[in-house]
Amino acid sequence: MSQPSPARKLAAWGVHLYTGLGAPLGMLALEASGRKAFGPAFVWLTIATLIDSTDGALARRVGVKKVLPFFDGAKLDDIVDYLNYVVVPLVLAYQAGLLPTGVPGLLVASAPLLASGYGFCHVEAKTEDHFFTGFPSYWNIVVFYLYTLQSPLWFNVMVLLGFSVLVFVPIRYLYPSRTTVARRTTYVLGILWAFCMLALLLQFPHPSRTLSLVSLYFPIYYLGASVHIHRRTERARRRS
Repeated sequence: MSQPSPARKLAAWGVHLYTGLGAPLGMLALEASGRKAFGPAFVWLTIATLIDSTDGALARRVGVKKVLPFFDGAKLDDIVDYLNYVVVPLVLAYQAGLLPTGVPGLLVASAPLLASGYGFCHVEAKTEDHFFTGFPSYWNIVVFYLYTLQSPLWFNVMVLLGFSVLVFVPIRYLYPSRTTVARRTTYVLGILWAFCMLALLLQFPHPSRTLSLVSLYFPIYYLGASVHIHRRTERARRRS
């Protein structure tokens, strides 16, 4: 078996570096949030999400598992994702006053931290046919909507606790960049949604609540499509 060329090894390490850049972006988001600069904090998180959405395709194209079999890029990806999809958004939610102050707010914020810690470590968190099992810890999106919708504290608490429970409910959720089912519809709606998100980010520090409400069409579609496909798949399995 031929050894990979130095150029291909360099490309593989470059992909891992690209993935790892999400960590300093998370630090920048935390720093901005600590200064109450929540617009820039969400921008850093958005850039980190863009990296996470594209690094997998790059890794598969380069064949990083074959080129660098001794390095676990998936573990690096999970570490960075837990930071940017879980830790940073929950810290931001607390610092932005989206949760009660003091111990009650910290306890509420701890629920997603614990639930997603379990979720990330579950061996079937990502299925072989490219679905997520349980709510896939999109806390960055959840917190973004709680901020832009200016929802009351009691509602924020119920949302965070509710989705924390859903981490443990084995519903199969769409993996937007890899699930083949309804891919075209998901991509088209997702691109339009991304433009809405960009417009909201450009409106900070006073994003439009109306636009935020309109943009909820995509999260609603995502949840609805995931439940529908899950139920259809389960019915097909019971018949076979």
